[in-house]
Amino acid sequence: MCADSRYGKHIKTRKMKDYKILTIGIFVAILISYLASTFGKLINLNIDAIPTSFVLHSIMFLLSVMAIYILQKYVNYSIKLPKFKTLLKPIGFGLLISVLSSMIMIITMIMSGGVNNPEIKMPASNLSVLQIVIFVFFYASIAEEMLFRGFLLNILRPLKKKGIPVFKRKISLAVIISAFIFGLIHILPFNSNNGIVFTIGMLIAPFLLGIVAGYYQEKFNNNAYAIIVHMAGNLMGIIGTLLMNANS
Repeated sequence: MCADSRYGKHIKTRKMKDYKILTIGIFVAILISYLASTFGKLINLNIDAIPTSFVLHSIMFLLSVMAIYILQKYVNYSIKLPKFKTLLKPIGFGLLISVLSSMIMIITMIMSGGVNNPEIKMPASNLSVLQIVIFVFFYASIAEEMLFRGFLLNILRPLKKKGIPVFKRKISLAVIISAFIFGLIHILPFNSNNGIVFTIGMLIAPFLLGIVAGYYQEKFNNNAYAIIVHMAGNLMGIIGTLLMNANS
């Protein structure tokens, strides 16, 4: 067998292995999301100070840590304290996405009649200020980024070389896939009666956030950046929820 033939066979075998790992990674991420959502609804702690979302995100966090550990050879997870000067752009883009997401949600709610529709309940609509800060702003951001960027995006690393240019920046296929699945997971709490327009809005907003979080996760190979972008990206939505709660 000639050297070129052996090299070609080696490349083909490596690609098959890569796609197998990618498939496993996507399946595991979706499975973790499903299990967290399912058991999050079934398990009720009956503690007023702790919202039901705490169980969901706790299961998501624990299963994500397990997945990262079991598949550490392919995930290469890393998290460390970022330097402050490197956080300015990620936070800025996160806040920009926060504004855009809020505008998208307002438009889609108006178009779908959600503003005056009591059947449409936004997440965290019944939580106190302290609960929103602790369990939505901090805890949910950490748990979701551990799964979708810390685990999923990292295991999709073989797709890093493929992507599309956006404003002189390359957005890899790995970032796009993880952001899309991240967006899909966020439409699960809403039933089909909310309308297609509202559902699309609930998909686009987290998808955009996932793109920015994924970009900085990939750039720095540090899950802390994705978590911080996620927090910044949720800021306007959290402020809006607090205002809605105050007026209700």
